[in-house]
Amino acid sequence: METILKSILTCPYCKYAREEVMPTDACQFFHECSSCGAVIKPLEGDCCVFCSYGSVPCPPIQKSRSCCGSNGR
Repeated sequence: METILKSILTCPYCKYAREEVMPTDACQFFHECSSCGAVIKPLEGDCCVFCSYGSVPCPPIQKSRSCCGSNGR
């Protein structure tokens, strides 16, 4: 299965959605919304903002591996 590298990230505050490219070598713990300026971080139990607010989970989770030392989803 091919890894998907783009995900639509939706701000939990203003609901602005934008396609973003996910890093393959690190978790993205923070993301600043380009619409409202809010800095979002993952929900408890998720490894990155893409796993919490993205349309596609991050590449390590897609590959059924833990991400950044977490236990995954």
